[in-house]
Amino acid sequence: MELKEIQNLIKFVAKSGANEVKLEMGDVKITIKTGPERHETNYFQQPAPVSMPVQVQQEVPQTPVASEPVAAEAAGGEDTSNYIEIKSPIIGTLYRKPSPDKPVFVKVGDTIEAGDTVCIIEAMKLFNEVESEVSGKIVKVLIEDSSPVEFDQPLFLIDPS
Repeated sequence: MELKEIQNLIKFVAKSGANEVKLEMGDVKITIKTGPERHETNYFQQPAPVSMPVQVQQEVPQTPVASEPVAAEAAGGEDTSNYIEIKSPIIGTLYRKPSPDKPVFVKVGDTIEAGDTVCIIEAMKLFNEVESEVSGKIVKVLIEDSSPVEFDQPLFLIDPS
């Protein structure tokens, strides 16, 4: 069988809609595959795009799962409706101290004024101070030092009275 005949056979099989055709003529064996199995030849190109969304899906649920127990602790057993939340203005890593050898900015029981720094959030190597918008007493710290935080995640509960 000549190359031109093989090419014509391939075109004929592709147009016919058949998934696989096997042809044996003496010592010559030809198998032509089309359809869904044809994509398997791109095997080395598929894993990268396929694996990336899987990794992203695995990372995304981890952060909400980590923050749910914190929210459950805040709601568990006590009435928090009269407290005001200080929430994270950005995504990043929360630090409760200005440096490792210094004391925390605020702790439970401290009285703060509007504009007082309550923590620092590091995002892309920039340290952003988080200031209280209200005056009051720190009732609960909802996040641990050096923990990742999401945008709008509650950080502290304040009793404004």
